Amino acid sequence: MDTPDLLQHLPDQARFSGTKMTKLDCFRSDRLLVGLNCFEPGQEQKVHTHAGADKFYLVVTGKARFILGENVREAGPGDLILAPLGVPHGVETALERTVMLVAIAPAPRG
Repeated sequence: MDTPDLLQHLPDQARFSGTKMTKLDCFRSDRLLVGLNCFEPGQEQKVHTHAGADKFYLVVTGKARFILGENVREAGPGDLILAPLGVPHGVETALERTVMLVAIAPAPRG
């Protein structure tokens, strides 16, 4: 296994696609997944849940509308979005080019 870079500047890691959200792993182990989700305006992430795991999003840059259970909330830089075990969550739409730090513990299998 490659040794992960233990200090990363997230904006430099961001990668974008004109067709769909981009997901990049920053760190992955059996206990934790940390990654970036990168969105162009108008892109989305379908509502989903994680079996046996908690998740958070931290907006690094940009702005997006999130679905959290029955609620829709707008979030921007510095905002932390929490999705505990079983709470349906997703990104309804990115309002600007947006980079989010995402973490899931424990990491999903496969």
